[in-house]
This record gives sequence, structure tokens and C-alpha cells, in this order.
Amino acid sequence: MPDSEGLPPGTDPDKASVARVYDALLGGEHHFAIDREAVAAITAIEPQARTLARANRAFLGRAVRFLVESGVRQFIDLGSGIPTQGNVHEVAQAASPGARVVYVDNDPVAVAHSASLLADNPDADIVDADIRRPADVLASPQVRKLIDFDQPVAVLMNAILHFVTPEEDPVGLVAAFRDVLPEGSFLAMSHGTHEDRPDTADAVSKLYKSRATSPVTTRSHDEILELFTGFDLVEPGLVHLPLWRPDPDDLIPDNPKEYWVYVGVGRKGP
Repeated sequence: MPDSEGLPPGTDPDKASVARVYDALLGGEHHFAIDREAVAAITAIEPQARTLARANRAFLGRAVRFLVESGVRQFIDLGSGIPTQGNVHEVAQAASPGARVVYVDNDPVAVAHSASLLADNPDADIVDADIRRPADVLASPQVRKLIDFDQPVAVLMNAILHFVTPEEDPVGLVAAFRDVLPEGSFLAMSHGTHEDRPDTADAVSKLYKSRATSPVTTRSHDEILELFTGFDLVEPGLVHLPLWRPDPDDLIPDNPKEYWVYVGVGRKGP
């Protein structure tokens, strides 16, 4: 069947989707030829792109488990993408049955598959919205139903803010979510950087700009740190991807900078 048949409304099979490319990098099944072509181009530039994607997904799982251990029972996953193994609700609800999760994405394929997956889960739902419009997300029926802003909430921005351009004000975007969170809430983030491998980052950024639904803007350590304004970073701070609270059996690379992604988790104080 051609890619254009039987697709959710709003899907453009002629443009690689950020969500579908990530699904392909993770070994998922919900992607088109245009996405696989983009993945081939990405891996030609960065041969360990699939390893980076898996490491980023593993960080998400570690962060969610840490957040549950820290007392969080509510999660808003911004730019959640297409469901795959180790989804936030699966990790959180395994650790704490009844934990509530709201996913947010504007990719039609991601929204459709998420809605199908969550149909029988009363404690998780998907919002079809653009994270660049926080007011739309926060006013959605799903958030209003599942999230109690009188209790701690974890906002997850996993590999999503580098798809927000400077003109779209990523600092202000994060602040819009931060300002509605009560004390004791958290922000968990992963974000690509150009500091360690500038040529690779630049080439990947140009590829996304020409082929995908969103361009990539990598940022420096200090620029990413600014996104955590109003949050106190928990140990070990803002670090390269493999270094954030690795599991005991995780292999730490000799040069963590080869993983050109910074990650961190911050807690909102008084």
C-alpha cells in the first residue's frame, strides 16, 4: 500500500516527520519510505545515530523511575512521539499503579497510535497540540482531567526543544509550563549540543531543515542550562547523555562527549 493511503488527516508522506524518524531510529514500525531515507542520510553523517536514540530513550526511563521515587505521580510528556517500548505510562505505572500521564504531540501518526494504545487506560491520554502553544496544552480537556496542579507534576521535554527555533522562544516556552507548576515539581530534559562535535551537529541540522517537518537548533551547555531557569538541577547536574544516573549494568563510554546530547532533571523550589 502506498504511504499516502489510509493515513490520519494532516499527514504529509512527502516530508520526513520528526516523530517517525525517531521511531525508525529506535527500530519501530510506524514510518514511511521518506523517513527511512532521512534515517539513512542521518546515519551516513552520524553512524551512531541509532545508539544515540536508544541511549536517549534509556535516559527517559531512568528519569521517570527517579521521578516516581521522588514522589511524582503525574507526568506531562511534551513531544512524546510514536509509542514504542518503555513508554512513560508503562514505566511510571509499573513503579506506581495509578500514576497519571498526559502525552502531547502534533504528529498525526503519533497521535493516532497513542490514542489506540491508551484507549483502555483511564490514567493516560494524548493531546493533539503543538508544544509551542503552552496555553493550548494546559487548557486541554485531557490535562484538566488528569493533572492536579496542586500536587507535584513532572514535565518531560525529551529530545524536543532542539526542534524549537530561537525565534519561537524556547526559554519562554519552558517558563510557561514552569509557572503553572507547584513547588516540588520537576523538569526532565534532553537536548542536542554543537559544542563537542560541531561539524556533525551542523550537518544533521541542515539535513533536518531540508528534509523534515522541523529544523534542528543545537545549543551550548550554557544555553541548555538557561532552559532550567527556576529549577534546581539534581545530581549529577546537566551532563552528557550516558552520565545521568546510569544503571549498574550500563556501559559508560570512554568519551561521553561522543554522545552530543546534554540531559538533566531539575526540581522547582519555592
